[in-house]
Amino acid sequence: MASHRRPKPPTRTRVSVLTALATAAVALSSQSAMAAPDKPSKDEVKSKVDALYEESEQATEKFNGAKERQDQLEKEISQLQDRVARGQDELNSLRNTLGSMATAQYRGGGLDQSVLLLLSDDPDGYLDKASTLQQLSGKQVEAITKIQAKQRSLAQQRQEATGKLADLDAVRKELAEKKSTAQAKLADAQALLNTLTADERSQLKSDAAKDGQAAADAAGGSSKGAVKGSGRAGAALAAAITQKGDRYHMGDTGPDSWDCSGLTQWAYAQAGVDISRTTYTQANDGTRIGMSELQPGDLVFFYGDLHHVGLYAGNGQVFHASNPTGGVRYEAMKNMPFQFGVRVG
Repeated sequence: MASHRRPKPPTRTRVSVLTALATAAVALSSQSAMAAPDKPSKDEVKSKVDALYEESEQATEKFNGAKERQDQLEKEISQLQDRVARGQDELNSLRNTLGSMATAQYRGGGLDQSVLLLLSDDPDGYLDKASTLQQLSGKQVEAITKIQAKQRSLAQQRQEATGKLADLDAVRKELAEKKSTAQAKLADAQALLNTLTADERSQLKSDAAKDGQAAADAAGGSSKGAVKGSGRAGAALAAAITQKGDRYHMGDTGPDSWDCSGLTQWAYAQAGVDISRTTYTQANDGTRIGMSELQPGDLVFFYGDLHHVGLYAGNGQVFHASNPTGGVRYEAMKNMPFQFGVRVG
């Protein structure tokens, strides 16, 4: 006879175990989803990389400014130290002259007490007193006056050198900080690019090259990079275009890699015009003009803090050291927030 017993209902303990297992499964599934987010697309990576390139360039231009200040301070300190060394030699010579006078006076029958003070182990402290004594000869007074003037000058120069050395130390710390910041942003950008496949990275470079060629065509440049321009601005643009295809690298001023302001400074130097080193100072190296006034070779500045500069290439295009992906190339100005142009000279 078949059994008609009903199955036993699950016990409370069994229900608790099943519930716990189900909860754990949901939690593990949630954690798995969190641990493996969707891989960003090529365009998303490009957008993030471009933002990091901008942040790196901001730090790079501040690095350039600190480097320029460091070089200037080192030059000034070297000049001061040379002046101090020459001044000390002159002071020693003046003291020797005074000593010779004293020796001659001694041989002539006596040595004035005032001169003895000057020739003691600590003559500097007696200069003011000795110079007021009427019994000194005219030549001795003249020698003492020169010694006093030279001592004051040396003290001032040493104080100035000490101050500049302190400034130099601060600038070197700033330089290291800005360099570290820029390199960190570039490293973050590279890490993002490394999440792409080799084909995707190749496509990004190919896209940049196509954009550059389209911009060159729009500017009226041939494959050889011949762009019309006049005067020194035109000559600067023509010089810059000879570097088309070079690498972008922070802090570089050529001959094979550049940052944005390094390229513009070099280009104008080839046209016989000296402009300053950073975007922030180049913005004041001429007369500011609007978009409608631009002519080929004028400096053009981008972003609210002016951390990027290039050369106007005509027809709404810029020639510039763009970033590590694009390098030195043409680009449509509409790709960046234009601020103003600067006509140099």
